[in-house]
Amino acid sequence: MKNKFVKSLTLGGVAAALMLSGSIALAKTVHVKMIAKETTIEIDNKGTKYPAWTFDGAIPGKVVRVKEGDVIDFELVNPKSNKESHSMDFHAAEVDVLDEFGPVKPGNTKHFKFTAKRAGVWMYHCGASVMAQHIARGMYGLIIVDPKEGYSDKFPKPDREYVLAQGQYFPDADDAKAMIANKGWAGSLINGKMFNYDPVHDPDSSLVLQSKPGERVRIYFVNANINEPVAFHPIAGIWDKVYINGNPENVLEDMATYNVAVSEAGIFDIVSPADKPTNNAIVDHAMQAALRGAITVLMNKPDADPKAGKNGNYIVR
Repeated sequence: MKNKFVKSLTLGGVAAALMLSGSIALAKTVHVKMIAKETTIEIDNKGTKYPAWTFDGAIPGKVVRVKEGDVIDFELVNPKSNKESHSMDFHAAEVDVLDEFGPVKPGNTKHFKFTAKRAGVWMYHCGASVMAQHIARGMYGLIIVDPKEGYSDKFPKPDREYVLAQGQYFPDADDAKAMIANKGWAGSLINGKMFNYDPVHDPDSSLVLQSKPGERVRIYFVNANINEPVAFHPIAGIWDKVYINGNPENVLEDMATYNVAVSEAGIFDIVSPADKPTNNAIVDHAMQAALRGAITVLMNKPDADPKAGKNGNYIVR
């Protein structure tokens, strides 16, 4: 009897081990390469030039999207033509801040792997010194880690998906001390520009977000400010669901405004009335930010662009 019991335990252990090894074998490895680019970008709709530091030449950097349990195989290239050291800090990673997140000098490359163990939406940014300056000058983006369970009643599939990243604009790009002290802050950037998607307040703006009436629009939002929280609010609408940090387990419903801390990211769902065309203005309800650029127009109309917010078109450019 004892031998049968031991044998049963042993077989059970082997089966469990095989199941475990199978789940590990099924994990996908996602290769992500980014190039640190010290370049010049347009910071507003008039074409004002700004000496930005970026990932791959854009603010924000590329959207990284994986599934819970996937392995991210990451490479950061810092070309020798750059003047500054740069690094990568993935908020979704559980690693060594002195190793994987360490600075990369011009002409060098950093390579590391990590497993996306927790579902959610997470900021990534350069962590090289002075960190505030590297973030303020544009080195940030987000990574989406989809839950392994997929969609559910609690976490419904959206009709359209957009990414909005808010940052602070300091015209004196070289004054890191002023940035830390929050002095000289002159504007709020949404995906790299003031009033990027707001032709109401900026006649030079030509872009908006789009959906059809009644569609569920999912906003992946990251507060990439270096100092200021964001009171995230949809004017003429209500957040149907707010997923704190983007995790389906952290759900709030029927929210007018949700305060997003510095470096925090989340998911915000809005569903417009199905019986008529409407418009929303998605804003930072702190007026010092909204009226300096943090307003995004969402147009809900029958003839919405069928490609907008679909098939990975997260960032409107």
